[in-house]
Amino acid sequence: MSSRILVVEDDRLLAKVLCDNLSLEGFDVERAGDGRSAMKTLQHFVPDLIVLDVMLPDGSGFDMFDTLHRSGRTPIIYLTARSSTADKLRGLRLGADDYVTKPFELQELLARVHTVLRRARGNPNRLTLGDVIIDFNRQTAGRGGEVIHLTRREFELLRYLAARAGHIVYRSELLRAVWGYPNNSAYTRAVDHAIARLRKKIEAEPEQPRFIQTAHGDGYSLVYGGA
Repeated sequence: MSSRILVVEDDRLLAKVLCDNLSLEGFDVERAGDGRSAMKTLQHFVPDLIVLDVMLPDGSGFDMFDTLHRSGRTPIIYLTARSSTADKLRGLRLGADDYVTKPFELQELLARVHTVLRRARGNPNRLTLGDVIIDFNRQTAGRGGEVIHLTRREFELLRYLAARAGHIVYRSELLRAVWGYPNNSAYTRAVDHAIARLRKKIEAEPEQPRFIQTAHGDGYSLVYGGA
C-alpha cells in the first residue's frame, strides 16, 4: 500500500508542484490550503506524513502542530520561508521530524520525505492482538468474520500505544497527543474510560486484560509480543 502524504500549503502553485511530484513518486497525496481544511481532510484521510507550511492563512503551523501530530504521532516536515535558527529550533523542539526552508531543491525535499517515512515505519499500520486484527490505514478492525466497531479516537489511541509497545505511556501524554488537551489541562478520566471501552471490544477477558495493561498511577502499556 502506498504511503499517504498530506500537504498543507496555501501557495496553490507550490502545492500543485509538490503534490504532482509526490504522486509521481508513488505516494497517495491530499492537499489542504489551511489548517481548518487540513482538519477536515483528516476526517477521511489518515496520512503517514504531513508536509506543513508554517505560515498559513488561518494561523501558524507551529500552533497547529499538536493537533495535526496527534494521529498516531504522524511525522511532520515543516516547510517554510522562515530560515532563522530560532524558528528551526522551535519546530524541532515541538517534535517535527524535519524542517525545510524555501526556496529548496525539489529532489532534496523528496529525499527528506523518503528518509522520514523510513524512520517512521516503526509506527505500525496494522496490529494483531490475538485473533483481533486492526488496520489503521483502512480504519477497520475485526475478529474472524466479525467487524469490531472502533471510533476514530479508539483507533488513534491504539495506534499511539502500538508505536510504543512495551513502554508505559502516561495519561498526560495520551491526553495531549490523542485528545489534544493542553499541557495544563485539568484532571480528567477520559483516558481511563476510553481504555475500559477498548478492552471490552478487543480483550477476551476485559477484567483481566492480556494486551492493554495498566501501569498503576502512571498510565498504560500495550503488550502483545507480536501475537
